[in-house]
Amino acid sequence: MTELAISIDDVRSAADLIKGAAIYTPLLENADLNARVGRRALMKFEGAQHTGSFKFRGAYNRLARIPQERRAAGVVAWSSGNHAQGVAAAARLLGIPATIVMPADAPAIKVANTKALGAEVVLYDRATESREVIATALSEERGAVLVPSFDDPFIIAGQGTIGLEIVEQAQAAGASLSQVLVCCGGGGLVGGIATALADAAPDVDVFSVEPAEFDDTARSLRSGVREKVAVDGRSFCDALLAPSPGELTFPINRALLAGGLAVTDAQVEAAMRYAFEKLKLVAEPGGAVALAAVLHGVAPRPQGDTVVVISGANVDPSVYATILQGTDS
Repeated sequence: MTELAISIDDVRSAADLIKGAAIYTPLLENADLNARVGRRALMKFEGAQHTGSFKFRGAYNRLARIPQERRAAGVVAWSSGNHAQGVAAAARLLGIPATIVMPADAPAIKVANTKALGAEVVLYDRATESREVIATALSEERGAVLVPSFDDPFIIAGQGTIGLEIVEQAQAAGASLSQVLVCCGGGGLVGGIATALADAAPDVDVFSVEPAEFDDTARSLRSGVREKVAVDGRSFCDALLAPSPGELTFPINRALLAGGLAVTDAQVEAAMRYAFEKLKLVAEPGGAVALAAVLHGVAPRPQGDTVVVISGANVDPSVYATILQGTDS
């Protein structure tokens, strides 16, 4: 059996390290949602985290472990926005220069927020250029530490701290936890959470949730090998557009997940409207896929209660306004 990139000890170490820096985000419950889905469905709201998404956890865990003598050379990361902001915020707290390679079509609010946090932003064309190649070249040129968005043990372990919090909070709420639904791009978030739950609540089923045309993790779980997204795949869930599962994340998810689910962009839009109108929460497209899965009956119905991870709240205002003005069919 292949040794997995992280263990529960790594997640616990990350929790100790980020304590006091990261926010212990709320696990929320709403009567309307419970009635709508016919069971308790609690929401882990990472929109309340620094920079509005879970990404700060992994970024801080990674950057805080860089030796002092290497920090002056800075860090380089690539991201469509949330990892960018997480790295920029962690770098500012730790006094480390940060450069972020971002697609030119990234939501304007994410680019602006990344710059406002003090990071240098280098834009690239998603269709014709490779963000990895650009970031790697910058890293080598400057002697900076490369900070991947998901395929790094410290990043994965940092995101896994959410799983530890879910178990503690579900117990405090008297929930009978049976199922956790987690958005999935490259697989670092769901892999980290699954690692935590495999130790603390091994009977709980963890499912990845992806956009329908970016369901590479779901297909990979079925085939047993890392599948790729079709070249013509499209989704407005900008945070979840990884081309394939990570080299480190996929073995974790293959070993620990109960399965992979997929939702349409229309289902995600409906979930975003529901979150705003009924839950009074802002959820970005990528952050709303797990909520969409439970609202539209995509997730298997468990014996007990469900936790849905709403992973971020960074949605472009103009996009959000258009979605909120839409109607559900």
